[in-house]
Amino acid sequence: MLDRTEPAHCTVCCCTLANKILMVLFMVLLIFAILFGNLVTLAVVLGTKHFHTPQGYLKASLAVADLAVGIFVVPLSVYAEVYLMVADSAPEWTSYNSQLVSFHPCNVIGPIFAGCTLVSITTIFLLTIERSIAVLRPLHKDSVITRKRTTNLIVLSWVGSFFLAVSPMVFSSEIALEYNPCSRMCNYALGTIGEFPSQAWNILLLFPMFDFTLLGGTVVINIISLSSIRQHSRRRKHLAESERQSSSKPTFSDIKAAKTIGTLTLAFTASFTPIAVFVVGNVLGNKWCNFSFFAFWILATNSCWNVIIYSVRDQKFRLCAHKLLMPFQRKKLNQSLKSLPDQRLELRTASVCHRNSLFNTHCESR
Repeated sequence: MLDRTEPAHCTVCCCTLANKILMVLFMVLLIFAILFGNLVTLAVVLGTKHFHTPQGYLKASLAVADLAVGIFVVPLSVYAEVYLMVADSAPEWTSYNSQLVSFHPCNVIGPIFAGCTLVSITTIFLLTIERSIAVLRPLHKDSVITRKRTTNLIVLSWVGSFFLAVSPMVFSSEIALEYNPCSRMCNYALGTIGEFPSQAWNILLLFPMFDFTLLGGTVVINIISLSSIRQHSRRRKHLAESERQSSSKPTFSDIKAAKTIGTLTLAFTASFTPIAVFVVGNVLGNKWCNFSFFAFWILATNSCWNVIIYSVRDQKFRLCAHKLLMPFQRKKLNQSLKSLPDQRLELRTASVCHRNSLFNTHCESR
């Protein structure tokens, strides 16, 4: 969104050769991290029957969106920066916006980055809705959350997100795409006009408004779900659960999954907030060159965090990923996967035994 009539700023990442090398190295490592992490996620989700659920479909959709960032968005930045270092001059297309040349790479890469970001937000919102129903209305979970409905919502989220991504160029002739010398990415920019007209101003603000509306709703729903989980945990400390009582309560896996989605929401909100602040400030006329670099690349790094969160929070995902990466230990890990329900039963039995011992009752071994 910089005016091309002004000289390019010397950002903190690119003022010296050492900084440029470190920046390119960071981008290359980020590509490998995004590709590796999300390919592992897709392999686990699609290759394991346990994850063939509405929640698994949503996680696969999120992984595809993150994968697109590593395949299309970051490599273009690497190409432009390596070209600048080798040839001592930037590629010709980086000096113009998309309205001044017949074909501009940012015409493709810009909407992909914006669209995938919007897909990630809507998918996390849908994951939150799915988990809240499982926690708050466990008896209705299977009838409300079906694979067909989830698939339709995933398709709708992708179509709607990419429609929003291209809408600035469709509905405003003043907005174009350019390779921004501050963020080192393809960003929305003004075409041939020197200041923001009101229509372009409103369209560009559409992104943070839409994103924060969804993120705000996601945070509120997560708070409600986690509050319900906390109340349920307190009741479990005072009451011995019977089969009849537990049937109307969220399962252990539902509670763990809800906490995982809460962590995903927190991570994405933290990574997206700098972008929203930058867009609003940029629309108001602030350049914030150094800040824009960190804002956009913090958001890009979020594409490799999901697999880490799954691995830390989800034991079955961790075991399946380990099984995929360590094929020689499959037999042992298969036994570990099968023993998970038995381990939980043993822990529950031990808890009941301890509780009954307080009343001097005899606990028979099972």
